[in-house]
Amino acid sequence: MGMAFLVLSRKNTGTKKRAEKTSSCRLTEGGSRIVRTSSPRGEAKMSITSDEVNFLVYRYLQESGFSHSAFTFGIESHISQSNINGTLVPPAALISILQKGLQYVEAEISINEVRALPGRGQWPDSPSRAWGQGSSSETRQGHTGGPSHPPKNGEATVNGEENGAHAINNHSKPMEIDGDVEIPPNKATVLRGHESEVFICAWNPVSDLLASGSGDSTARIWNLNENSNGGSTQLVLRHCIREGGHDVPSNKDVTSLDWNSDGTLLATGSYDGFARIWTEDGNLASTLGQHKGPIFALKWNKKGNYILSAGVDKTTIIWDAHTGEAKQQFPFHSAPALDVDWQNNTTFASCSTDMCIHVCRLGCDRPVKTFQGHTNEVNAIKWDPSGMLLASCSDDMTLKIWSMKQDTCVHDLQAHSKEIYTIKWSPTGPATSNPNSNIMLASASFDSTVRLWDVERGVCTHTLTKHQEPVYSVAFSPDGKYLASGSFDKCVHIWNTQVIPPIPGTESFPKALSLSFQVCVLDLRK
Repeated sequence: MGMAFLVLSRKNTGTKKRAEKTSSCRLTEGGSRIVRTSSPRGEAKMSITSDEVNFLVYRYLQESGFSHSAFTFGIESHISQSNINGTLVPPAALISILQKGLQYVEAEISINEVRALPGRGQWPDSPSRAWGQGSSSETRQGHTGGPSHPPKNGEATVNGEENGAHAINNHSKPMEIDGDVEIPPNKATVLRGHESEVFICAWNPVSDLLASGSGDSTARIWNLNENSNGGSTQLVLRHCIREGGHDVPSNKDVTSLDWNSDGTLLATGSYDGFARIWTEDGNLASTLGQHKGPIFALKWNKKGNYILSAGVDKTTIIWDAHTGEAKQQFPFHSAPALDVDWQNNTTFASCSTDMCIHVCRLGCDRPVKTFQGHTNEVNAIKWDPSGMLLASCSDDMTLKIWSMKQDTCVHDLQAHSKEIYTIKWSPTGPATSNPNSNIMLASASFDSTVRLWDVERGVCTHTLTKHQEPVYSVAFSPDGKYLASGSFDKCVHIWNTQVIPPIPGTESFPKALSLSFQVCVLDLRK
């Protein structure tokens, strides 16, 4: 079965840390492609103003996934009123400037101590090394790829063996993880055109069209049909706002997008507070304007007649896709809403920085269910394929499973050592096209690991530890046999869920693909 997935090199500003996601993946039917976005590094300035410092801090917060802190800081420091062209500021600019400053300090110390200057191109690995405390890599298990903490009772290592009383497979043998394999450039198609970071991508469910959203205030639809002449083509969807009777560029990030189920319409959400509906040939069909701040998440229902959005204004809205009118606004959260997911065509769940999860239904003036139990921001929620169980993940480092039949969580899964950014259910088990395969839940965390969970028993069956930096995205192939993970370490791994070590030849993208604002498509069939 074909596979395809996307990786983005800065968090997804699709939501919470969503608009600033450092990396994201999608696996889709009908293709065998990996998509990745990246952006270049630039040189630090020799002088800097307070506005520029504020902008660098703002961008650092975004790139690190602290979208809410970035939003608050941006408002208080009046970032939107500055005359700084964000498209000219390279990613990781603040880190680059700090590194060069530390290099200068180190050189100055060396001169004062009558020692030789550092060799050209030798940069301190971290601020701690510059101050003689050793590098962070030396304290992080030597980058061995092992778990960030010893497995707890009931946890599993990469070979699938539990550390508790019940072994998942008493006869399983330890598996060797393949070394890094760089993807040959001939397997990658580079899609150039965006002028700033690309935050999010989504495959059309029925054709070889890829949609991408960027900080350049545009979304783009790329035609990757193998039969098209001259390679891929792109449609530019410019996001504009009305000012003085004229349409002007919004200059805001496109943070979320989603295709309807038949692939004929694309919905986009932006930091300008508007959602938009586009036809597959790039024409603007509707502009949806009722949110009073950035939109963090946006999804079609399965029937395709409603769009659901979540925003920083603490509300969620169901929109009529045909008329563009708001059917109902749900003002139940006490802080920005971060994610939404449909249970069926009229019922959905939403989560927020207020640590609560609400289940709401069109036509009801109050939540039909409220789940409480997380002790920090709830980053993502996902209904299982049957719509019976709801999974949630949080900055409190826990993953919880909820049922509409009870108020408390069914499982409180504690194994990650840092924030859990996102979760995905496998397309297996009851109510799927793969009913004979057991359902799994994957979680991606800032502790650099991906974990697979047996939800029935409430245990971790595998811990995938090959990434070296926070993992921002995971996605299953349509048959559930493969799992893709994307990380801030600029690598994407494809795992065989029945074997677990990454499939040889899928470990990382060519370094040459990390040079500009672009989307990269890897075709695994080549």
